[in-house]
Amino acid sequence: MMQGCENPQIDPQSRRAPRVSYRMAEVAATLAEPGTLALFGFGDDAPASTDPRYLQVALQAFDAPAPMELWQVDAPVGCGSDGALRWSAGGGWLFASIELDEREHGGPVATARLAYERLHRFVATREARHVLRVWNYLGAINHGDGDAERYKHFCDGRATGMGDFFAEGFPAATAIGHHGDPHRLQVYLLACDQPGTRVENPRQVSAWRYPRQYGRTPPSFARAMALPAQDVLAISGTAAVVGHASAHQDDLDAQLEETLTNLEALLASAGMAAGFDTRSPLKAYVRHVADAPRVRAFLHSRLPGVPVLLLHGDICRSELLVEIDGWRYA
Repeated sequence: MMQGCENPQIDPQSRRAPRVSYRMAEVAATLAEPGTLALFGFGDDAPASTDPRYLQVALQAFDAPAPMELWQVDAPVGCGSDGALRWSAGGGWLFASIELDEREHGGPVATARLAYERLHRFVATREARHVLRVWNYLGAINHGDGDAERYKHFCDGRATGMGDFFAEGFPAATAIGHHGDPHRLQVYLLACDQPGTRVENPRQVSAWRYPRQYGRTPPSFARAMALPAQDVLAISGTAAVVGHASAHQDDLDAQLEETLTNLEALLASAGMAAGFDTRSPLKAYVRHVADAPRVRAFLHSRLPGVPVLLLHGDICRSELLVEIDGWRYA
């Protein structure tokens, strides 16, 4: 049964992108602030809440206590839930999330299919039906060999479940392996009642055109998405990939350099000025705990003042040591 809180009137003229920030915050007080569309805590130590706008992400932060991630819009926000699916909406923007246990739904392929079927059916009922950005967090992402790898199973299930969900083109996206319950799948998205503009990286093969060596089903995402007002770029998970191949195996510093080169290429492709600033929050997903201090020092040196949330996560290719995604505000 669908349950919800207030259902506000949406101002069709309000299209300013959500403001994304990291802050040390108390959950209830932050959710009570006007315009709170979504709030994220990270890891097992994050507080719990039943509010549909809050998600306790399965990824552990390297900083303790960890800041929360906050999305805010310039409009009243309504929220609700439908079983495992939770949502909030305001100002023409929609947040939706779903968390499923693979043991209850027939394994990784079936669970990914169900997650995307449920999200597809729900978003199709909303005015904000243009999906711009998706995050996928799954356990044990690199376990299994060849086509039996869990990430490839996830891609198979996602493709089956999405149907014509992304008929107008793939959204920006991230897929990262968490170190919590290996059967836990979390998917959440940002959608709008207006479409965005997809951005590709000229240094990389588009993900949906990857050759067969990367699985039966290629990944389904754009490298970035310019949000409708064209004042914010939502950047997909970006790593040391050139063409379609992983670069600099076992060399963390070289992978970081290549990743920054790819990020700058995306900014140029989107027609944005080079560089990131204090209004451009990023996430850095680091495979090995021992690498976190080096990643932190590198990013502090190369991206001074840029808010970076450092998270323990496995990249979808086992040879990649770090991945970065986030937001770039014009």
